[in-house]
Amino acid sequence: MNLVRSELLKIRTTSTWWLLGIGAFLSLALAFAINAWLAHETLTGNAEDFGITGEQATAAAQAANLYTSGQYLGLLFVMLIGILMVTNEFFHQTATTTFLATPRRTSVILAKLAAASLLGFAFWLATTVIDLAAGAIFLTLDGHGTQLGEWAVHRALLLNLLAYAIWTILGVGLGTLIPNQLGAVITAALVYLIGTQVVQLLFFLLSSWLDSEAVVKWQVVWPAVASQVMISGEASELLPAWWVGALVLVGYALVSGVAGVLITRRRDIS
Repeated sequence: MNLVRSELLKIRTTSTWWLLGIGAFLSLALAFAINAWLAHETLTGNAEDFGITGEQATAAAQAANLYTSGQYLGLLFVMLIGILMVTNEFFHQTATTTFLATPRRTSVILAKLAAASLLGFAFWLATTVIDLAAGAIFLTLDGHGTQLGEWAVHRALLLNLLAYAIWTILGVGLGTLIPNQLGAVITAALVYLIGTQVVQLLFFLLSSWLDSEAVVKWQVVWPAVASQVMISGEASELLPAWWVGALVLVGYALVSGVAGVLITRRRDIS
């Protein structure tokens, strides 16, 4: 616990957390506005105009989407926190001091993983409280009720929490793979923002070439897509079941955590 507290202190005493927090808040505000407009249009009979059918056109599904607004960029920000928890040690040349104070490198990385998960929980809690307050007011004024008693909403909130925790762990793993801070941050941002679009386009083109819509479901192997699938909660012709996305993310987290420990134990810090 002393190691975990020290890792939290390193983040808390720098400007990193509040700068990323501001970014997460701004992205949440934009996403909420878009989701609120989409929910209004969907629930007033225009769902088919946006390709929304089945369970996704219900008030509970739209409420779940509204209450998890800001997840897409929010996950990027918590991943960056995980990256910075590792790369800051090399950027500020404190890695040697850290490992001299705690020679067991495995304990250090595990502490970083635990601290990263706690920070992911903090970001989830802050964004969820804002979403719940604003979403409940909007849905009530729009005449649909808060929908907070629906299981679809509860599931979306819990799976959103899991996504935030996993993406911070992925950030720690990526930070151990690329110790250069600037390189790790740029790589993460490009892979997350641009890589996701490229992967979705490639699977779409592949499905057209093979004349099989089932191929599109395999895009869930990409972690950003897996997050979206996990939160959606509904399988379709283009998306697998939510639990498939959850398993993919958990698998990435396990691989990332183990790789982070093994690489750090063997790396020359001097």
